[in-house]
Amino acid sequence: MSYEILVGLQVVDDCQYEAYRAAMKPILAEYHGRFIYDFKVSEVLISEVDDEINRVFTINFSCKNNMEGFFSDPNYLKVKDNYFIGSVGSATILSSYEK
Repeated sequence: MSYEILVGLQVVDDCQYEAYRAAMKPILAEYHGRFIYDFKVSEVLISEVDDEINRVFTINFSCKNNMEGFFSDPNYLKVKDNYFIGSVGSATILSSYEK
């Protein structure tokens, strides 16, 4: 079984966010992670959170331990500090589940 997260973001700087994605993908691959779906959203009709969402994606890992390892990896945290923090206004975990 794999582990997957459905995420909604408010991306405020597309160029910096794309730099984040490029920098984090090799680290993601080390933890057997990959993006399954990725959407730019033009309109949200219903939301339980006040934060705007303009990007939705699923990220999949071979197991939950790999996901936890990825998000705590020191190299990933550097990439996150350098690119993600300035490019994303808010992040919402919409769901997480075994697949």
